[in-house]
Amino acid sequence: MITKLLKSIPEFSSKFRPNVLVVNSDIPRIGLNILELRCNVKYVEGWPRPHRKKILQAVRGIDGLLWASHEKLNREVFEEAGSQLKVISMFFSGHDALDVEEVLRRNIPVGYTRLANRDPVADVAVGLMITAGRRLYEGFCKIKSPDWIERPQWLLSSDIAGSTVGIIGLGAIGQKIIQRLQGFEVGKFLYSGPSPKPEGKQLNAIFVSLEELLRKSDYVVISCPWNSNTKNLINTETLALMKPSSVLINVGRGMIVDHDALLEALTSKKIFAAGLDVTHPEPLPSDHPLVNLNNCFISPHLGSATHGSRNEMSVIASLNLLQGLAGSPMLCPISDTEA
Repeated sequence: MITKLLKSIPEFSSKFRPNVLVVNSDIPRIGLNILELRCNVKYVEGWPRPHRKKILQAVRGIDGLLWASHEKLNREVFEEAGSQLKVISMFFSGHDALDVEEVLRRNIPVGYTRLANRDPVADVAVGLMITAGRRLYEGFCKIKSPDWIERPQWLLSSDIAGSTVGIIGLGAIGQKIIQRLQGFEVGKFLYSGPSPKPEGKQLNAIFVSLEELLRKSDYVVISCPWNSNTKNLINTETLALMKPSSVLINVGRGMIVDHDALLEALTSKKIFAAGLDVTHPEPLPSDHPLVNLNNCFISPHLGSATHGSRNEMSVIASLNLLQGLAGSPMLCPISDTEA
């Protein structure tokens, strides 16, 4: 994949070396090396967050910005950068840190790296289904207790074979999740979203309303983006629609789920279990009540955390930036509709 991507590097005039700022450099060198061959690159260091004052000082006069920080990318940054800022590239599959209205108002093209995370996030989604649905984490806690009870009805769990799996958001990741589950002999796939998709028919998935999906699904997998329409989409009312035996999986964004409502649903057994790779806030405080539930398994946003995915993200982020600087279409732009 990376070899194919590298063929997309645009050519610049030998006299044109744009000034590029990378915030911050804790990303694979493979993409940064590409930038350094064609641009004057400077870095703002610091993890998890470079000092904002350093960012505002370094951004002045730059042509392109590669943003690998959870600091807010907003009007303050744009005004410090100046009117010559031509393009922004986000080292993320989403754009939570970006002030979308401001960047649209300024007509600055923005790219992100969603092409790189489809497979690894789908892998984690299936892993969470197995971990939460089959009570693997609860079983691990029993071993640590130790509280091992050898009897036929101990720690019974949910089958994936023959189940109904509902996917909230049949985008690239949702499609990959269904592809991976084909071998599990799932009984039926449902999906919800703004409108039916041709890929749904190809995957033998049935388009339904969110309410119907929640009522009928044994596993509910959230793989939609976070926006004003999906904020707290899973709340007290929508959780009440789910089966007591159902399992909720979230690999989208933490803010799609009302954590207080989820806590109540899990503790009162309104749903069976949950598996979360994303939370709000991140990191979730270690003393948060969800962390201490045996029927809630939480991983620290590991969806795209593989060597291959991070390398692809680094290359795509760099290519987006170079293509934008060259006036060419980006490999992976954020469209107005996505924003």
